[in-house]
Formats: sequence, C-alpha cells, structure tokens
Amino acid sequence: MQVLLAESDADHAGALQQRLRRHGYDVGIAANGVAALEAHQEYDLMLLGLELIDVDGLEICRAVRASSDIPIIAFTARDTELDRVLSLQAGCDDCLAKPYGFRELTARIEAVMRRARHRPPSVHRISRGPLSIDRESREVCLNGRSIAMTRKEFDLLYLLASQPRAVLSRERLMTEVWKGAKGAADMGRQVSRTLDTHVNMVRQKLGAPEWIITVRGVGFRFGNY
Repeated sequence: MQVLLAESDADHAGALQQRLRRHGYDVGIAANGVAALEAHQEYDLMLLGLELIDVDGLEICRAVRASSDIPIIAFTARDTELDRVLSLQAGCDDCLAKPYGFRELTARIEAVMRRARHRPPSVHRISRGPLSIDRESREVCLNGRSIAMTRKEFDLLYLLASQPRAVLSRERLMTEVWKGAKGAADMGRQVSRTLDTHVNMVRQKLGAPEWIITVRGVGFRFGNY
C-alpha cells in the first residue's frame, strides 16, 4: 500500500518512513502542504501532520476532501479535544496526538483502510437544477448545452457546487483551487482580484450572477438552485 506522509518535521518523517517501510508500506514524504496537495492523488492513504510549515493542516485536509476520498489520519502536537474534533470535522478519518505508539498507528491504519473499502463511491457528477458538472470529463453543461471553462474556472465551480449550502472563504478557495502556499489575505490584492475575475467569468459563462453568491466580508457560496 502506498502511503503519503505529509510532515514538516524531517526527523520525525524520516524515522516513521523507515518503520513503515519495514512493515511493508511504500511511503513517500511531502515536506509541506503544497507538496501534499500536488501528490496525494497518487497514494492510497495520507498521514497528515497538522503543524505544517506553509499551510494549516486542516486547510490541506479540506482541500484534499474537496476532490478525493483518500483516507486521512492526522497527527497533532496539541493533545486537546478541540484539535481532534476540528480534524474530524475537516474530513480526517482519524487523529493521533504526538507522541504515539507505532503499534497503535498501524492498528489505526488497518481500521481506517477497512472502513475505506466499504465507503460508497465518490460522486463524479453534480446536478444543480439545469446545471450538470462532471468531474471525470471536466465537462459543464447548462440546459444540455456544453459550457467551455478553463481549468481554474471548472475547479472553482465544482468546489462551490459540491458544497451548495456552505459559504467558502476567499482564503479557502485560493488554497484549494490555486493550491496557494498562503491564504488570500497574505498574497495581496492582485491574487484576490484573480479570484474575483474567475468568479465573474463563471457567472458570465453561466449567463446569470445568481449562480455564485457573494457573501460580503467572507467569501462565496453556490446559488440557490
């Protein structure tokens, strides 16, 4: 089984990689959140350190969850109930506090993978009123007519449509769609305008601004269709 270890602590990552390999796991290391986002689709399981050097681990989990059902076990140096609850709410399948026992880790890996085998298949096609979005073919159809979209426009629309009742912050959209190493607030006005431009382009292509609703001071949500 192929395991992605997303961990910024090089010593911890190296030691854990060796132990897991001795137990038959094929382990790759992502030293930061951006690398984890780029590589996670090639693996069967993600071990995610929440204290990454570039992006908050919870944001990485949410970003991965938006497009993948890969099982995720989180590590946190803060052994509090709140950290465990937040990790589970973000989409992690399990959460371990450091330091942890290696036997407990392997037992949790086995348990998570057993549950994953019985998990229903992910939804590849989203239908919202007259709009249809196919993740596999990356095709958008409105009233049966194909709508051409760029890669980022498609990713933005799919993310919003996949969580139609949620208001997604500008920072989260930039992290998940643009795989940014920092939040939109840290990347300046130019990047923030990039998000606005893409939102406006999607609205124009769909023929109505109501497809994406602006929530002032927070971000955007999918329209009421």
